[in-house]
Amino acid sequence: MAFTFFILIVAATLVITYYASKKTNTTSEFYTAGGGLTGWQNGLAIAGDYMSAASFLGIAGAIALTGFDGFFFSIGYLVAYLVVLYIVAEPLRNLGKYTMADMIAARFNNAKVRGVAALSTITISIFYMIAQLVGAGALIKLLLGLDYTTSVLIVGTLMTVYVIFGGMTATSWVQIVKAVLLMVGTFIISVMVFAKFNFSFTEMFNHMKTATPLGDTFLNPGVKYKDGLDTISINVALVLGTAGLPHILIRFFTVKDAQTARKSVVYATWLIGIFYIMTIFLGFGAAAFVGNDTIVEANKAGNMAAPLLAQVLGGDLLMAFVAAVAFATILAVVAGLVLAAASAFAHDFYSHIIRKGKATEKEQMLAARYASIGVAVISVILALFAQKMNVAFLVSLAFCVAASANLPVIIYTIFWRRFNTAGAITGMLVGLFTALILVVVSPNVLDPTPGKAILTGTPLISLTNPALISVPVGFLSAYLGALLFGRPETDAKFDEVLVKANTGIRDSA
Repeated sequence: MAFTFFILIVAATLVITYYASKKTNTTSEFYTAGGGLTGWQNGLAIAGDYMSAASFLGIAGAIALTGFDGFFFSIGYLVAYLVVLYIVAEPLRNLGKYTMADMIAARFNNAKVRGVAALSTITISIFYMIAQLVGAGALIKLLLGLDYTTSVLIVGTLMTVYVIFGGMTATSWVQIVKAVLLMVGTFIISVMVFAKFNFSFTEMFNHMKTATPLGDTFLNPGVKYKDGLDTISINVALVLGTAGLPHILIRFFTVKDAQTARKSVVYATWLIGIFYIMTIFLGFGAAAFVGNDTIVEANKAGNMAAPLLAQVLGGDLLMAFVAAVAFATILAVVAGLVLAAASAFAHDFYSHIIRKGKATEKEQMLAARYASIGVAVISVILALFAQKMNVAFLVSLAFCVAASANLPVIIYTIFWRRFNTAGAITGMLVGLFTALILVVVSPNVLDPTPGKAILTGTPLISLTNPALISVPVGFLSAYLGALLFGRPETDAKFDEVLVKANTGIRDSA
């Protein structure tokens, strides 16, 4: 039954890709679906892009195993969209064309800026993709009995096919279909869980006080994040990271204007908000009816809590459906990530730096397709080493890098008159490498107990997510870089960007 659902999902997405490939002949169609999506379509696609394996698999497991601390992910991911709506969406759509680097280059027309922005985009996309592939590997291993490596290779192959042949059109419609399926599947499980508690919140919360080995502490913070600074740090990453995620940012270029971009964010925020409220029922239901030991036995990080809950509540049929939806979720998100990374390489690095803006449409398309294969291969290799990590937590690290490297430069580019090329390059590079280095020396990678983390050793910092350090460093380095290493840009250029960002008028004169 599970295999049948998997085949149906794969077949449906391949049909979408086939029809999309007929409409993907130019770079505009490949990168942004020709800007032809409506507000509700792009809103669904954004929700589909955002409600990833981390949301469906990781958060359910995190809440089931750690209670309130797992719910931090739900809160952070939802609040993050307010930052996107009020600060980033409209200026990005008005200033950019295909990638985040386009927006920055609207003010600083410098090849180095494009190169660094492309590096940041590719790094963040790969980080995020690892989380999705880990979730896919665990899911297919549980349901079909395939080993983890084979499972990751299957997903890696499929996501590359979507992007190479269908571009943004295929990716968008796969995300739309997946968003609808995910909302339906999550709603069904949530209602079934709530029914078990006689549709009473009081009864549900009272039951959870005794349903897990954590007892009363299940409903209180401090189970996983015992250090208050660590709690603040992970929430800083979650709330600020979305506004710097490349695969989310490029979605604003798939609509015709800034007004439609804003509408799509409003649609997405409602869908995402409803979904994250329902993750409470997934987590509580898994903790109460599946049990801590069973969840950990299936996957130590808790990534299989939602499918196991579906099996307990609705038997193999519901489990197979939920697992297939989770699989569709992963396919849709990784396709978007591959596309973001490939667009950054082909449009920013290859076309503007190597070919100095002289690359033909055919050459750009070819470069994007080769880049898609390269990004997929690197991500699959790295995912093979991250099998034991919770996918929600892996994604939070990608958010940390995005908030540290991209967000400071985006905000300064739009709002700070004295910002310049040197500040943009310094901010992105220092923010990126500070976040990456701190992740490497954190407890996620280094642990004195063999087998508990990726490497055996003593961590140099106690924060499991280093955003509390790396995000301020990103903002400070961009500020100091602008003051110390570069000349102020002309006031006329800033005024032009300010008018474009707020009105969409392409010529301020």
